[in-house]
Amino acid sequence: MRIGWISRVLSWIAAALVGGVFGVAGTIGHSLMWGPVPVGLIVGAIACGAILVAIRALTHDRGATLAAGLGMLGMLVLISGVGPGGSVVVEDTLSGRIWTYLVAGLVLLAVAWPSFSRLPTRTEAQASTAAASGTAPGADEATAPRAPVLGDRTGGES
Repeated sequence: MRIGWISRVLSWIAAALVGGVFGVAGTIGHSLMWGPVPVGLIVGAIACGAILVAIRALTHDRGATLAAGLGMLGMLVLISGVGPGGSVVVEDTLSGRIWTYLVAGLVLLAVAWPSFSRLPTRTEAQASTAAASGTAPGADEATAPRAPVLGDRTGGES
């Protein structure tokens, strides 16, 4: 089933909005400390990382994950400056710098993570023919002789 471009663009917009909400929540809460433990950084990083992983896993689309990440980073940058009343949400402290780079790193990791569902898999039929012909498990498939197997898509069904 092919997804139309309109639904894909709408999913990117929705992902950007969700990412923006998580970015605002994490940015506001990142400075929460419970004694020496940076609870806000930990909870914010888990929440932002979890929504990026969820979007990537549910949509199987790097574009939607990138849109969510850009929403997070965009809201972080937008509310990081000095407000009209002089308030600053992300101070120029170690915690603020860690939060900024942590969100950027999470987005980069989630978008750049390889898609394991598209990797070729080795089936039982391939393993039995490789064992019967005496080829090594990692041998080049193009040079190894291969007998057609019933149900195989090589066209040699018998």
